[in-house]
Amino acid sequence: MKRRVFIKGSVLGTVASVITGSVQAKMPTPAEVEGPFYPITPQKDQDADLTRVAGKNGVAQGEIIEVSGQVFDTDLNPVEGVTIDLWQANTFGKYHHPHDTSSAPVDENFQAWAIIQSGSQGRFKFKTVVPGAYPLGSNQQRTPHIHFKIGKNGYVPLLTQMYFPNHPLNKQDGLFKRKSAEEQARMTAKVAGNGNQYQYDIIIEKL
Repeated sequence: MKRRVFIKGSVLGTVASVITGSVQAKMPTPAEVEGPFYPITPQKDQDADLTRVAGKNGVAQGEIIEVSGQVFDTDLNPVEGVTIDLWQANTFGKYHHPHDTSSAPVDENFQAWAIIQSGSQGRFKFKTVVPGAYPLGSNQQRTPHIHFKIGKNGYVPLLTQMYFPNHPLNKQDGLFKRKSAEEQARMTAKVAGNGNQYQYDIIIEKL
């Protein structure tokens, strides 16, 4: 009898886990604040390679990475033609923004801002560098992250941030710590392929 109860409990636990995972997968990607440094300086080059700036011969400093992913709706159908507006700090933790007054250097070979579209099966890809942490004040830093604005007619606009797995500053970051463990997992990229490739899927909600 005890064995039957144990087996029954194990089966029910497994089913519950599958159901819970399915429900979580259909939830929209958690929202996050825009932050103070959304780009306001016009720039012509907004393509998917942030490591180079059109008209310049140099390459951005820092660890070059590739981020790829897919955009889905809450029924897990791929969504094509989504505008993905993304921006971030350079490798030194400096935003290319007039209101960023930190002493960190500006990297003139770093594009800093891109506007791309999701293509076939909702797929997107861009090349960039790992952003540096930027200072918040006395002995505080924001953990490295990339900002996203996601939009398409017929869908709820999404403003979020992508975090990096196992970064030591994640545990100290005020915004990251406010999220539940499940939300943190859905906002954190996964390592794909070699150490310089990341997978980051996004779920948006229909209006």
